[in-house]
Amino acid sequence: MNQSVILSGFTKSIPARKITNDDLSKMMDTSDEWIRKRSGIETRYWVDAETKTSSLAIDAGKKCLVALGNPRVDAVVACTLSPDYFFPGIGVQIQHGLELGNIPAYDIRNQCCGFLYGLEMAQALVSVGRHKKVLLIGSEVHSTGLDKTTRGRDVAVLFGDGAGACIVELEAERSSKASDSLRFIDSELHADGKYIKELWNECPGSSAYPERLTLEMFEEARIYPYMNGRLVFEHAVKRMVEVSSSILNKNKLKIEDVSLLVPHQANLRINKMVAHSLGIPVEKAFNTIQKYGNTTSATIPIGLADALAEEKLLPGGLVLTPAFGSGFTWGAALFEVV
Repeated sequence: MNQSVILSGFTKSIPARKITNDDLSKMMDTSDEWIRKRSGIETRYWVDAETKTSSLAIDAGKKCLVALGNPRVDAVVACTLSPDYFFPGIGVQIQHGLELGNIPAYDIRNQCCGFLYGLEMAQALVSVGRHKKVLLIGSEVHSTGLDKTTRGRDVAVLFGDGAGACIVELEAERSSKASDSLRFIDSELHADGKYIKELWNECPGSSAYPERLTLEMFEEARIYPYMNGRLVFEHAVKRMVEVSSSILNKNKLKIEDVSLLVPHQANLRINKMVAHSLGIPVEKAFNTIQKYGNTTSATIPIGLADALAEEKLLPGGLVLTPAFGSGFTWGAALFEVV
């Protein structure tokens, strides 16, 4: 008989340095009005020299464990597109930094869908009894890899740094101090590598020959993220609506059953269009991009942490979390508040 999997202890780690749209206007030719109109973003938070992707992940993870009474974790699943180093991934840094012992540390690389892909792995590992308590973390530092000139403004204004964490476990093994948990109902994931070059960070990479990093890459801005904005916007709306409808239909649920939509935070206009296309009213859509910008794999756990803290999620409620990102990858997960 299948046992229920739950997610508990949602916490976040946000850098202290707030960057307003007016701050960005001093770095590039942009304005608060221009950024808000295009993305809905008002502020984002960027790290200082001492804070890394692993630092944010460890901080979020520590808060999660403390909130749950320091349960014994037996695996880490870390999701990021911005690890501290080319290798190794941040999973081992989290394991070491939190003094978790020599447990397995998995690294997930699925960009804006990272948390959903990480969740798929974590819940599967728990469901089959491979692990009992998995620490699942999405963490990103974008600010050190952005073109902060007018040339790069279309992308640079969108991204923030941050991390979100939770514990994935069987409901029967629920941590003694766990409250405001989410029961995993289902997830659905997709990918289409045909669109790799429409949203990517080409360099540095092992495909470059004979050197991974050259002066020409800097001069041609190939070391910075590139996005075909119009195409990404269209596909994001289409795919998030499709996968949301699909996962609801598969579980014999209706849009009216959804208590809260907590989508990936790439663009407020995208999220409003997704909600409208699905027929979800404004008051049932929860967005954080205005405050944090796009933190890719961290947007959903940060959003769930904030929604729980603001008491937007009540017991028995149904939560829908669709996402879309580089790859292209897309997916959605369904939860019940318990």
